Amino acid sequence: MQNLAAGLRLPTNGLDYTILAIYFVVVLGIGFAARRSVRTSLDFFLSGRSLPAWVTGLAFVAANLGATEILGMAATGAQYGVAVVHWYWIGAIPAMVFLGLVMMPFYYRSKVRSVPEFLLHRFDKSAHLLSSILFAFSAVLIAGVNLYALSIVVEALLGWPQWVAIVVAGLFVLIYITIGGLSSAIYNEVLQFFVILAALIPLTVLGLKRVGGWDGLSDSLESSHGANFMTAWGGTGIGDANPLGANWLTIILGLGFVLSFGYWTTNFAEVQRALSAKNLSAAQRTPLIAAFPKMFIVFLVMIPGLVAAVVVPNIGTTGSDTTYNDAIPLLMRELLPNGVLGIAVTGLLAAFMAGMAANVSSFNTVFTTDIWARYVKKDQPDAYYLSFGRKITVLGVLASIGTAFIASSFSNIMSYLQTLFSFFNVPLFVVFIIGMFWKRASMKSGVWGLLAGTTAAMVNYFVIYKQGVIDIPTDQGANFVSAIVGFVAGAVVMVAVTLFTAPKPEAELAGLVYGTESPEADELPEEGDDAWYRRPALLGWGAIVLAALCYVPYSF
Repeated sequence: MQNLAAGLRLPTNGLDYTILAIYFVVVLGIGFAARRSVRTSLDFFLSGRSLPAWVTGLAFVAANLGATEILGMAATGAQYGVAVVHWYWIGAIPAMVFLGLVMMPFYYRSKVRSVPEFLLHRFDKSAHLLSSILFAFSAVLIAGVNLYALSIVVEALLGWPQWVAIVVAGLFVLIYITIGGLSSAIYNEVLQFFVILAALIPLTVLGLKRVGGWDGLSDSLESSHGANFMTAWGGTGIGDANPLGANWLTIILGLGFVLSFGYWTTNFAEVQRALSAKNLSAAQRTPLIAAFPKMFIVFLVMIPGLVAAVVVPNIGTTGSDTTYNDAIPLLMRELLPNGVLGIAVTGLLAAFMAGMAANVSSFNTVFTTDIWARYVKKDQPDAYYLSFGRKITVLGVLASIGTAFIASSFSNIMSYLQTLFSFFNVPLFVVFIIGMFWKRASMKSGVWGLLAGTTAAMVNYFVIYKQGVIDIPTDQGANFVSAIVGFVAGAVVMVAVTLFTAPKPEAELAGLVYGTESPEADELPEEGDDAWYRRPALLGWGAIVLAALCYVPYSF
């Protein structure tokens, strides 16, 4: 991400800074309050599996709603138009429903502490170790994107030096996660969810008012960017030109299936929130509850991006001193009065901390339980791993600072994130999906499928796309293709390796593969869990239908 527009400063005053200070005090207060519940490593890493579904559901969506989501999706709206809805209605909701209805029973009943640990039970140590290393690496990279995004924003908007913004924000995340563990992160994410909404709603409403409402916005952008800019599917026929640089097939397969399912079903930064729920019913409902606010949040990031494309006609163009990532900050400066401005700045800080905290808390869990405790220091007292988890959190934050500047070459940070997902999450997903639904998949097929998928996705992006072997119009289009290539390569290699290597004994697959019975007795549902409005199937299919209906006004 390039620096924000030169001279972009917000007219903040004492009221705005007071709101910001109050927020930081509350955040630290939640961290210290959560400390009282941390007695074991399970409390630190998974909140003792004790949280209600509404808390984990809001934390689930807030963990995804980081600064990169807000800045990146607004940038995507300014650059690609209404096509940004694909990342929500086809690129999130179906996968979140699949996680809740199909995959959470496997995760929760197996009592795993992390996503990579599931691969240890289903495949072998080599698949487990490789997936743990890849996930820890990607978690630090993604946390670094949040950190870099916020430091640039704070420097530009408030005038703080970039290193001050990095240190201050990183220090607060470090303190409240180290003290209160996952519970602190989750309860702060619930708070951050509402703070983010309080920041985005006024910006969206005032932005629409500035450009004459939705009709005025549509007329302006259709005349300047073409009719397809304001439709979701316009121009997506194979061979047709459209702002996104992708056709309906790569959108559905690359984004809607491979990238989406790869991210939402195997990204431990998200799954960890569901694993902290108090029972299986709450764990299943976690992503399903999150699906409903998720499908409407798109309006709060897309509309400011579209408004910015009108208010700043040359945003992101060659020779301009603005980038697409400037959309939200520019509108904040132009539209928000003091007080509301303070809430908006606080919302950006909250978004950053939600995104970074999710990745740091998942990083310390995977590094401690999957790498350190399994391969370096085995069979130590629980207090040792609790202490080590706190120490490795420090390393995670420091590493995030180091990786933050890798994002500097991307003018749209969401493109960078999608690139990371195609490299790391998609190959993991293909290993999971084949391992969960095909009993014959051999123990060795997991590690080779993961390795092949990751390698193929990287080769497609850095060699075939970047070197111009195949002409793909945009980075986002290339990410969709990389995801499909990685998925297919991983699947083909898994099948080939399975044909020549031994399968895992069927007795060891109980509860890990579809169609097998879990060795654990099903827990008795808590009172009220069987209420009709809490039924996972109703919540899941309701979300699918509602997301499909959302497409209707933007499809013609």
